[in-house]
Amino acid sequence: MTTPVPRPPSPVPPGTIEARTFSFYYGEKQALFDLDLSMPARSVTAFIGPSGCGKSTFLRGINRMNALIPGTRHSGTMLLDGEDLYAREMDVVQLRQRVGMVFQRWNAFPKSIYDNVAYGPRINGAAARTELDEIVESALRRAALWDEVKDRLTQSALGLSGGQQQRLCIARALANDPEVLLLDEPCSALDPIATLKIEELLYELKAELTIVIVTHNLQQAARVSDQTAFFYLGRLVEVDATERMFTSPREERTEAYITGRFG
Repeated sequence: MTTPVPRPPSPVPPGTIEARTFSFYYGEKQALFDLDLSMPARSVTAFIGPSGCGKSTFLRGINRMNALIPGTRHSGTMLLDGEDLYAREMDVVQLRQRVGMVFQRWNAFPKSIYDNVAYGPRINGAAARTELDEIVESALRRAALWDEVKDRLTQSALGLSGGQQQRLCIARALANDPEVLLLDEPCSALDPIATLKIEELLYELKAELTIVIVTHNLQQAARVSDQTAFFYLGRLVEVDATERMFTSPREERTEAYITGRFG
């Protein structure tokens, strides 16, 4: 595997994310307005709010996925471990190794289970079979999938259930040993049993890395997150410890959304 470019020691714990007056634009349309938000390392932060309020835009801003869309631009600062993620010298490929992402709809490659997980490490230079075997097994174990697939690693990943494919996508992200895992509505297409497995997995993974999740499911946000941020019309209305947010929100709009008066 290629040796990553050494980074200077960070004064903050690895996986610490901070946005400072961060705004984002799709052409002339402003989608995010001067967001200030810190996401602590080794914790789960949930983004909640109505559809179209900027949650996913902000999430994708953390690993610069939005930069792939022509005509987009930003202002303000997004930091990971104190580094400016939008600095000219930032290696975007390396950034997306450090900040893995799992999307709403599972997107397993039409390859074997093994090759799905080994895909990233191969690109990053891991060639020895023994090294790949270790990486694949470790990632599948961390994604709580190893025991279900260890005897069919050469079979197509498309033969897995939806919930298994979503955990495979998590394993594929974990194979790059990220500091941060971003999840955009990861359970919206899953049944309750598969959703529970994903939630249990996130609870275990937060001991190793920082997790940020977008969800429309308020019960899920309450179950899995340590901190919740409420977005509305591209602005951050309120952020607080999840228990306080759901029991005694400070803002009237937050309470109205959580109690179902709009959404």
